[in-house]
Amino acid sequence: MIILGIDPGYAILGYGVLEARLGQRPRPVDYGVIETAADEPFPQRLDKLYLGVRQLIGLYKPEQVAFEELFFYRNVTTALQVGAGRGVALLAAQQAGLPLYEYTPMQIKLAVCGNGHADKRQIQQMVRLLLCLKELPKPDDAADALGAAICHANTCGPAAEEFRIR
Repeated sequence: MIILGIDPGYAILGYGVLEARLGQRPRPVDYGVIETAADEPFPQRLDKLYLGVRQLIGLYKPEQVAFEELFFYRNVTTALQVGAGRGVALLAAQQAGLPLYEYTPMQIKLAVCGNGHADKRQIQQMVRLLLCLKELPKPDDAADALGAAICHANTCGPAAEEFRIR
């Protein structure tokens, strides 16, 4: 099964694509970020994110999409903008007819590091080790997206239905 992991954002949206087979270690297919420029109008930034996620779906044909859930931001404007970025990524996946799942940052950190309070560097290091990557996945948004995909790969099956976005 191909899983697309997404770490939502509007300036940087991280993505990670894994191939998961029952009883085997997940295999990395691709990872990276979709970036938007601060000087672009906000609607154009959302359009770029939407089209980028659609392009990833068309290219890798994932069977499921795992999102990192947003956590509370102190800056309300930033929270709304990140929420809008999450929304267009959800829309792109929904329009493709894909099942959508969502995991909290703590659940992802537990799945990847065994510690729900792991820092960004620990996540990058464990993702590198779990996926046998030669280098740390950078930027950390891409590592977080791979972490969401790893978390989902470890949760697949009937247990994953608890995390399905409905």
